[in-house]
Amino acid sequence: MNYRNIHDFEIAELIKNGCSCDDWNLIRVSDEFTTKHIKNSQFSGKTTIGSLKKTFSLAGGVSKHSCISNAVIHNCTIGDDVVIENIQNYIANYNIGNGCFIQNVDVIYVEDTTSFGQGTQVNVLNETGGREVYITDKLSSHFAYISALYRHRPALISKMKSITDAYCEQKKSDMGQIEDNCVIVNVGCIKNLYIGEHCIIKGAMMLKNGTINSNGTAPVYIGRNVIAEEFIVLSGSRLDGGTIISKSFVGQACVLDKGYSASDSLFFSNCQGENGEACALFAGPFTVTHHKSTLLIAGMFSFMNAGSGSNQSNHMYKLGPIHQGIIERGAKTTSNSYILWPAKVGPFSLIIGRHSHHSDTSNFPFSYLIENDNTTHLVPAINLKSVGTIRDAKKWPERDRRKDSNKLDFINFNLLSPYTIQKVLAGLNTLKQLQDTAGKTSDIYTYQSCIITNTSLRRALQLYEIVIHKFLGNSIIKRLENTEFKNNEEIRKQLIPDTNAGSGEWLDISGLIAPKSEIENLLSKIEESKITNLQEINNVFEQLHKNYYSLEWTWAWEVIQDFYNITPDTITANDVIKIVEQWKTSVINLDRMIYEDARKEFSLSFKTGFGADGNIQEQAMDFKYVRGAFDNNPFVITTLKHIEEKSELGDELIKRMKTVNN
Repeated sequence: MNYRNIHDFEIAELIKNGCSCDDWNLIRVSDEFTTKHIKNSQFSGKTTIGSLKKTFSLAGGVSKHSCISNAVIHNCTIGDDVVIENIQNYIANYNIGNGCFIQNVDVIYVEDTTSFGQGTQVNVLNETGGREVYITDKLSSHFAYISALYRHRPALISKMKSITDAYCEQKKSDMGQIEDNCVIVNVGCIKNLYIGEHCIIKGAMMLKNGTINSNGTAPVYIGRNVIAEEFIVLSGSRLDGGTIISKSFVGQACVLDKGYSASDSLFFSNCQGENGEACALFAGPFTVTHHKSTLLIAGMFSFMNAGSGSNQSNHMYKLGPIHQGIIERGAKTTSNSYILWPAKVGPFSLIIGRHSHHSDTSNFPFSYLIENDNTTHLVPAINLKSVGTIRDAKKWPERDRRKDSNKLDFINFNLLSPYTIQKVLAGLNTLKQLQDTAGKTSDIYTYQSCIITNTSLRRALQLYEIVIHKFLGNSIIKRLENTEFKNNEEIRKQLIPDTNAGSGEWLDISGLIAPKSEIENLLSKIEESKITNLQEINNVFEQLHKNYYSLEWTWAWEVIQDFYNITPDTITANDVIKIVEQWKTSVINLDRMIYEDARKEFSLSFKTGFGADGNIQEQAMDFKYVRGAFDNNPFVITTLKHIEEKSELGDELIKRMKTVNN
């Protein structure tokens, strides 16, 4: 756009409209500039003003013509068709984009050179430092995970810090940015802020030293009485209802509302925080806490739901808040649960009661941790037969609110994966060792300060066996689908992995499930300066995510050989049939357990409180009209259909295998 000096007659008109300027020679305007809608404003410094032609349509049928009115503007670039009105103090050192609506604001300014919150040090897990993460608007949960936990590789951490510093240096400026089509209304103080396009800020009290990466596809909303200092908020997120954050990162499509407060905390994709408090929290994707008196502190979580009153303690001794804990993906806490850090809890576990014995149950996924007489009772594998576990696994993909095409966190939603099954295998081995050591008739077994009853152990052995058969059977069926085989050699050829990558241990890098070998390869390249910027690192994470199923098969094929005692050179169609038969039995048995667990929700005891003032028949009718009938429940119908579909899938492969020439 062409800009020109302001004409003398325009200066006269502006003065007539109540405007003033220290030096009109510093003011430049667009070719389509008119003075009609600029009133009672004071200008200073180098300022550029666009045209004011647009009329805004406001809620309630009100129209508002673009204007600059009742404002003090210093050293700003102002785009076309804006409303800047009723600025109590001033706007200084800002580039304001086209179509912005800024009204009833105290002050907006940049002071000195700033990086807009980029590079802020966030002391996660350990409040006193040592696991700090330096936040940027390119920060993924995976990069943060490595930054926080891989302190045993100081050269790596140093390189990652240098990469972050270089990126933050590019973001430094003495001019702030309010991108196109932003709405900023009834706001207090805005200082040193970068505001992305289509951002809506209404009623916020104070926003200082931050970046809001809003865009037209996934706008950010900052609402009433929000206070934020030294922060970054990514696309599609919402802060509202008196939320207070400091030294914190809010990732894509997160919601913090209803008085939530957080300090030195990281929230990644699709996290939700309401009513409670966070401190030194590493909230991986889908960490959810809705209740008052709930404190998440010095812990790492993901795919987690915190019950009311859940909290942890990082003050074990007198040296300060130095202790930390890790709750692996998919865990839940019941109301008033408590954990004294340090502790580590395995994936998809349920934590009930108060626990202070620092146990590590990471190799017992799908478990219950139950307090009994101030002791932790471990019930391994029991969560596999819970309808809640399956419901959670189905709901997470459906609740992914990210609309931004540029996703930073690469999230694997699979309930069963090499990551969880390797833990199941380890847990199975540990349980057998406990039996061998203490005897199969022992009433109780002790592991990591936890009590496991004989009944729980025997049931866990069965459930873990079932889920191993389910995962390995799924893998081989997927590998052999949609292909006709004439002989065993063709089957063997099809079973050869696409890549050698994928064998060995797997990791959950805060949502990304990947082979440890591939993560190690990435980290070595960072250490050796073969990868030198954030985008290259994120590209590797993205590629690992895209290649997941190919990598998974490499791992699964190795485990299949060991678990079923077969070799690549000797496996036959009959071996495949045996594996699929075991898979069918396991899938159907597990689904029937889940089906029966769902039936409990429709038992007589759950009808208590229904049919007020009526008899038992009216109670049943009231329950039916509110909750529906068991047989018509969508989840129940889906479970029955799943049994049918899986049976047909297994039968189809078995039929194809029977036609193979041995």
